[in-house]
Amino acid sequence: MENASLIETLLEFKEQKNIDRATLMRVLEDVFRAHLVKHYGNADNFDIIINIDKGDFEIWRNRHVVADDELTDPVSQISLTEAQKIDEDYEIGEDVTDEVKLSSFERRSILSLRQNLNARISELEKSNIYAKYKDRIGEIITGEVYQVWKKEILVLDDEENELSLPKTEQIPGDHFRKGDTVRAVVYKVEMRNNSPQIILSRTASTFLERLFELEVPEINDGLITIKKIVRMPGERAKVAVESYDERIDPVGACVGMKGSRIHGIVRELRNENIDVINFTNNIQLFIQRALSPAKINSIKIIEETKHAEVYLHPKEVSLAIGKGGLNIKLASKLTGYEIDVYRESEQDEEDVNLDEFADEIDDWIIDELKAIGCDTAKSVLEIGAEDLVKRTDLEEETVKELIRILKAEFE
Repeated sequence: MENASLIETLLEFKEQKNIDRATLMRVLEDVFRAHLVKHYGNADNFDIIINIDKGDFEIWRNRHVVADDELTDPVSQISLTEAQKIDEDYEIGEDVTDEVKLSSFERRSILSLRQNLNARISELEKSNIYAKYKDRIGEIITGEVYQVWKKEILVLDDEENELSLPKTEQIPGDHFRKGDTVRAVVYKVEMRNNSPQIILSRTASTFLERLFELEVPEINDGLITIKKIVRMPGERAKVAVESYDERIDPVGACVGMKGSRIHGIVRELRNENIDVINFTNNIQLFIQRALSPAKINSIKIIEETKHAEVYLHPKEVSLAIGKGGLNIKLASKLTGYEIDVYRESEQDEEDVNLDEFADEIDDWIIDELKAIGCDTAKSVLEIGAEDLVKRTDLEEETVKELIRILKAEFE
C-alpha cells in the first residue's frame, strides 16, 4: 500500500513543469539517500535507481562478505552464512549486491519519506517560480481571474501559478469577474513565509510603457524612446517621447492615424487621457509642452530651487491647472520642476488685490491662494468653492467664509 502511494507521488513529480529533469532527479535521490542514512546510519554503499517516467525506483545495497565471527559493520558487511542464503556460491572476500525492498522499512518511515519528498519538491518549485518571475519584473503578462476579493484579485498564469493583483494596483475603473482575462505588469516579487508572492500592477508607469511598446513598433525597434511617464491612473497620463531619426514624428507615431494606436491603450486603461509630448532638453519649451493645452506667455526658471514661474492669460490659467489641479501636478512631475502659475494681464479696474483683505483674511490663507496662482479677489471667485477645497489645504467652511468676504467687496 505504502509502495503504491510512493510510486503515485513519483508519477506526480513527472508532471512538474517548473522543474528541469536533472534537478528533479537529483532532489529525489538526495531525499532517498537522506532516508537511508537515517535508517542505516550510512548510505555510501547504496545505489539508488530512479525511473521518473514510470514512477518507479530501486535501492541496491553493496556489502563485503566476511567470516561469521568477523562481522563488525552490518551496513557494509555481510556474514558468509547470510550471503550464501542469497546465493550458495558466495565466498569470503566477494561483494554481495541485493535489493532493499520498501517493505523492509516501517510504515511510519515510508510515510515520512513521502512527506519529505513532497516538501522538497514543493520547496524547489517555489524557488523556481520566484527565480522565474524575479527575471520578469517589468514585463506584461496575461492571466485569468480566479478569485475576486475585497482587497485583491487572484490571477492564474498559463502554468496555473498564483499571482496577486492588489486593489491598490488596480485602475479605479477596473471591475473584474472570475474567468476574465487581465493584463498587468509584474511589479514586485517577494518571498513571504517561504512562499513566492508575485505582485502585479496596472497602475505602474511601467505598464503604460509596455503597452506603448506593444502598440508602437518604432518604440520596440528603438527609433523612438520613451523618456518619462507620469500617471494618475484612470484619470490622466503624460508621456514624453523622443526620436533620434529626424524623419520620424514621435508624437504622431505614438498616436497613430486618427488615434488608431493610442485608442487601444486608452481602452485598456479605462479611458485614461494620455498626453504624448515631444521631449526636449530646452526646459522652458518642455514645461510649455507639458502644460498643454494651455498657452504660455512667459516662463521664469529658478534653477536653485527647481521652480518655474509660468505667466499666462487669465483664460488659460484653468487649462494649465486642469481639473482638480491634475494637469499642473503631472507637468511638475514630468519636468522635475515645481510649477507656479500667474495671471499676466492688466488688472481689472474693479478687481482688488488679496493683500487688501489682510484685516479680514489671515495671512496664511492669502499665502495658500497665491500658491495656486490667485492674487486678486476675482481670480479666487472664478475658481469656485469646490476646486478651491481640492487645490488648497483650506477647509470647506473656511472657503465658504472666504468667498462670502470677497463677494461682499463687489456688492
